[in-house]
Order: sequence, then structure tokens, then C-alpha cells
Amino acid sequence: MENAANLSPKEAKRLGRKVKSRLLLAALVAMGVAFFGVTTREKNENALTQWTQAQAVPTVDIVQPERGVGSQDLTLPGNVEAWYQAPLYARVNGYVKMWYKDIGAKVKAGDLLADIDTPDLDQQYEQAKGELAKAQADETLAELTAKRWQAMRNTAAVSQQDADVKAGEYEASKAAVVAAKANVAKLAALESYKKIIAPFGGVVTARNVDVGALVNSTPTNSRLGEFASSGTPSPLFEIADLDELRIYVSVPQSFSAQISVGMNAELKLPQYPDRSFEAAVATTSNAISSRGRALLVELHRDNKDGVLQPGSFAEVHFKLPANQEVLRIPASALMFRRDRPEVATIGSDDKVVLKPIQVGRDLGTEVEVLSGLTTNDRVIRSPWDSISEGDKVHVAGGEPAPELSAR
Repeated sequence: MENAANLSPKEAKRLGRKVKSRLLLAALVAMGVAFFGVTTREKNENALTQWTQAQAVPTVDIVQPERGVGSQDLTLPGNVEAWYQAPLYARVNGYVKMWYKDIGAKVKAGDLLADIDTPDLDQQYEQAKGELAKAQADETLAELTAKRWQAMRNTAAVSQQDADVKAGEYEASKAAVVAAKANVAKLAALESYKKIIAPFGGVVTARNVDVGALVNSTPTNSRLGEFASSGTPSPLFEIADLDELRIYVSVPQSFSAQISVGMNAELKLPQYPDRSFEAAVATTSNAISSRGRALLVELHRDNKDGVLQPGSFAEVHFKLPANQEVLRIPASALMFRRDRPEVATIGSDDKVVLKPIQVGRDLGTEVEVLSGLTTNDRVIRSPWDSISEGDKVHVAGGEPAPELSAR
């Protein structure tokens, strides 16, 4: 650089302007650098804030409720019973003279199962017949006497009162004959009970007596005409008609409207693990039991092959028609708060809306929703425990959250 002392005034002035220009340029560069640094720092801070806020908004996976669940398989316990089943009791006192049918025997209506020896009843029967004969003889004598006295009354040989007495004795003797005949008929009916007869065709399922066993007549409730509940002896035989079977099953109230007459069902029994049997709904009780809140359903099945036995337990499988009004959602979407089930849905502003629902059946990975949702709702598949109404969320697969660029 030239020595400033050797410069002319003109050159010195030019040099001064040059130095000032450089200083001004340096100041401008410094100010530009400072402004750029401040601006960049502020931009980075804003980006960091936005990124932090975006990362704080949870990302959720959503599903929409689907309509219908297809056919439903309803499995319930059932009881298999004979078409007809009757215990046969003794109606007379005596001893078993002989029995003719053992358990497993096939019988027809009217077949003789056993004879009962009734010496006391036989004697009462003979006595009743003798009393009837005596009453009939008394009636004949009273009739003749009444006719004679009436004839004498016509000749004034006897008084009217005496004639009326004889006529009354005749009427009394006729009533005595009627009573004696009724007693004989009653004992004759009891005599018929000495023979134990099959009331219908079927199979002997129980024999509880042997030759020589003492049997007593079954006490009955005279007012109700029913067997007494206490002191009732065991039945001598039990008969069951197995050609057709009845299956009884209690259907919960929530499914009762889906059971109809004519509907088919599948039976599975423990003794036949590899087989299933068809049965059809024949009738229902048409009333919900107040005790079990269930509908009693009766199914019928032909059993002429004799494969099924009454008294068996059966699993009854109903194929219920699909209900298109029912929605289904993943079971993971359920939340239980305030003693009621809820789901978390997303509104149009991407904020959480909690909705109470009515839950139907548990289908395993899915549940039925009877009310509270529509097919247009966006349901969060797996909501977190602390989720609240109005929470901001980000939908997975939607517009991505901003990324933080490295600077």
C-alpha cells in the first residue's frame, strides 16, 4: 500500500472513499449474515415447534362398522324325551302273580304285562254281588207288598197311610238295588286292574316288581284327581313310545324372535361324537319364562331306527338367519366407562367423539352393535386408556405429519 504521507490530496481523498466503501460493504455483509442467522434460527424454531406438536398428536387406525354378521350358529343344551312315556302303578292291593314283559321288550297297546293276585278284593267283589242279589230280592218283595196294600186300599181295608208306607218301602228298596249295583260295578272295575295292561305301543323301560311282591294301590288326591306327592309307591312298569322323540330346549329371550315353527336344527349327542341328527321345531310355549327369561321350544324327530334314547342330553344347534340391521366392530374398539360400553369415533375435524353403544353377541374378535353407531362412523380400532372427548388425532394413512429437516 502506498504511504499516505506521499499521496497528493486528490489521491488521499480517493483512497478515503475506497476505504469507506469497503467498510460499508463489510458492515452490510455483517448485517446480512446476522439477519440471515436470526431468520434461519426463527424458522428452525418454528419448524421444531410444529414438528413437536405434530408428534404429540397420536396416530390412530380407524375402521367403519360393517353391516350384518351372516348366518348365526346358536348352540343350546336340550333334553330328549319319548313321544309318550307313562309309569304304570297298581290300583289294587295284592301280590304279583306273574309278570310277562321285561325291560327292553316291545309291546303293543293292550298287551298283558303282569297279573296281580287280590284275595281281599275278590272276596269284597263276591260279597257285593251277594248284597246286590239280596237287594234285588227285597225290591221284588217290596213291590209285591206295595201292590197288595194298594189293592186293599181300594176296598178301604187298610188306611191310606199304611199304603203309602209300603209304597215308600218299595222306593227305598229300588234305591238300595241301585246302590248295590254301583258297588258291584266299582269292584268289577277294580277287578280289571288285576291285569297290568300296556296303554300304548312302545318299549318297557323299567320293571320294578317280581313274582310274589306285595303291591299297594296308589293313593290319589280325591279333590284334584292327581297322585299324592307323599307316600306314592314306585311304578310297577314304565312304558315309552320311542318311534318319535320330543326334544325340549330353552332359548334365551334375546333369540326367541328368530325361532320359528318348521325351522331345522342339528342335534349332537355325547354317545355319537361323529354323528349329527336332524330335528324340526314343532311348537313353542309362546311365552317367556319369568324364572329363566327363556322360550321353551319343542322339536320333533323320527326315531323308528331306535338310535336315540329318551333322557339323553343333546346339543341343539340352530342356524339363525342373518340380521342385516346389526353392525359389527372389532372387539378391541370397545371401552367400558360409566358402567356402559363406548367406542371412540373421529369427527369431521379429526377430534375424538365418544359414543355409547348397545352391545349384542360376542363373536370372538368382533362384537355385535345393536344401536349407537352407523356405517358412516369412523371408529378407532384400539383406543388408549386416557383418550378423552375432543382429543386431536391423526388418522393413519391420511396426510402425513410434517418432518423435521436437518440444518
